[in-house]
Amino acid sequence: MTTARPLVFSGVQPTGNLHLGNYLGAIRRFAALQESHDCIYCVVDLHAITVAQDPAELTANIREVTAAFIACGIDPKQHIVFNQSQVAEHAELAWIFNCVARIGWLNRMTQFKEKAGKDRENASIGLYDYPVLMAADILVYRATHVPVGEDQKQHLELARDIAQKFNNDYAASLARLGLPEAFFPQPEPLIQGPAPRVMSLRDGTKKMSKSDPSDYSRITFADDADAIAQKIRKAKTDPEPLPSEEAGLAARPEADNLVVIYAALAGVPKAQVLAEFGGAQFSTFKAALVDLAVTTFGPVGVEMKRLQADTAYIDAVLADGAARARQQAAATMKAVREVVGFIGSR
Repeated sequence: MTTARPLVFSGVQPTGNLHLGNYLGAIRRFAALQESHDCIYCVVDLHAITVAQDPAELTANIREVTAAFIACGIDPKQHIVFNQSQVAEHAELAWIFNCVARIGWLNRMTQFKEKAGKDRENASIGLYDYPVLMAADILVYRATHVPVGEDQKQHLELARDIAQKFNNDYAASLARLGLPEAFFPQPEPLIQGPAPRVMSLRDGTKKMSKSDPSDYSRITFADDADAIAQKIRKAKTDPEPLPSEEAGLAARPEADNLVVIYAALAGVPKAQVLAEFGGAQFSTFKAALVDLAVTTFGPVGVEMKRLQADTAYIDAVLADGAARARQQAAATMKAVREVVGFIGSR
């Protein structure tokens, strides 16, 4: 990897049952960014254990996400693909950042409130501290850009705050060591995409999720052509035909969601989809969407399953990626230890 181009870091949790929302909202975009950025893509298994995990399932899920990365076009030779727990510097920098971040900052994180719910006292400290580890994930590579969804934007803002406070708190030490005043950069979010938020096929007001009790709420990487077709045909709609203009989707969340999915899979604006299908009944539109989804998303799932079956290859990709990631992370941490004042920096 070169250092001339901006550096992207992002990660996906190995929680299993990857779906169309993960593909359109994140992983396919990761592949596209390879053309213009150096990329580090991480399977964030340390984040996964902030809630209870079955160890055997976690192992399988780590390999699933890795296989999905590669199936979607990420090149593990030109860029870095690894799982977080293989690079100890993530956890080490997270502890230092715990001593930089303020409790008041974490108390404002809405994701914790949503995930912990009413049983907040029984949530793990890891779930509460998740955003600090995320900051370490990004900044241990001094990444300049992070593709994130709207629901993670607040966490990236926290990473920027932590980077700034570290730079300020240790300004004298940075200067004494001849290191840049802005040692940790202010990573920029890359939010815009063809489908930044894919919604449930059963409820257009809720995000597509693996935890939804209805399997018909999502299209997964594991679905074959028949399953994809069936789920699209059964997707919730309304009785009105499709509008010809985007304004007509304003109060129609299910219709809007299907149009968003079509536009993202086809790589065209929503307006172009409506120009083609405006006035059509959903039976006509769904038939076209089935064809598109089966031909574009279907092969990705087939390739992912093929790769998953080759565990030796997947594990080799992760080991190679971790070795290369560790080189970069170790350089950052050597400097950080000196800046903080630790003795015996490796």
